[in-house]
Amino acid sequence: MNNILEVKNLNKVFEIKKFLKKSLSLKALSDVNFTLGQNVTLGIVGESGCGKSTLAKVLTQLEIETSGEIELLGKKYKDYKPREFHSLIQMVFQDPYQSLNPRKKAFDIIADPLRINTDKSEEEIRELVYSMMKKVGLRAEFAQRYPHHFSGGQRQRLGIARALMLRPRVLILDEPVSALDVSIQAQVLNLLLDLQKEFSLSYIFISHDLSVIQHISDKILVMYLGRIVEYGPRDEIFLNPKHPYTKILLESAPTLTVGKQTKEIPESAKGEIPSALYLPKGCAFSPRCPMVTPECLQAIPELLNKDNRLVACFNA
Repeated sequence: MNNILEVKNLNKVFEIKKFLKKSLSLKALSDVNFTLGQNVTLGIVGESGCGKSTLAKVLTQLEIETSGEIELLGKKYKDYKPREFHSLIQMVFQDPYQSLNPRKKAFDIIADPLRINTDKSEEEIRELVYSMMKKVGLRAEFAQRYPHHFSGGQRQRLGIARALMLRPRVLILDEPVSALDVSIQAQVLNLLLDLQKEFSLSYIFISHDLSVIQHISDKILVMYLGRIVEYGPRDEIFLNPKHPYTKILLESAPTLTVGKQTKEIPESAKGEIPSALYLPKGCAFSPRCPMVTPECLQAIPELLNKDNRLVACFNA
């Protein structure tokens, strides 16, 4: 399988400056490595503050990486011109209202990527906009409405239509259904699966909802404080997690299965996530890990191949 996206040793550090004090370094991403194949959905999970959204912003160049390398279709990011780059990778944001210009009508919101990045005529753009609206389930008469006239699900469909206008190869979805009702979530997820088949899309799907991730993903990437702790096929990770953090995430997820009880989370894992400004020595999960050993307190575990997935743990 050809890789559409390849991330190598990606790091992102934010410098926090304080008046009359020494500046601090916040390591949002540390040595992130992964690949994304064609027509594959990579689900990214982890607690708030683990670096999921920062990774999405770096991949779309809303934030610039501190170091590392990203290749898209075998070509380095820095070698792309803006028009070419934005035609290949797009993003759908979490809040479907905040990400849409309230002063623009739906037609113009969807048409803008074509007006900015292509030389198509208004007649061609009009035809493409109405075609895309039909594909995402928006009626043609909605074209002259403003965002506040739409429901949450319709706004997200509008955001998806805008993202697809340039026919990208990669779509990054940052919590795209978390602000929607459960019934609407299912509709949007099914729409995304249909669009993936039609346009041969590769997805990076970020969510805190493990049931959503399990439904839509082919591979899973688990992050903790800016690092990948486990990465592999969906079924392998959901059925047989190796990293203690992954196990705790899955065990703490709510379930509707009758008679199934969630396992008690170890007391050591119930503490708060450490600050990214003051990372503990060794493994970042060691202060909360029920399997911690002296080795964990001294060195950062490498991401190594164990049982058909990559795991960063000395005791996996």
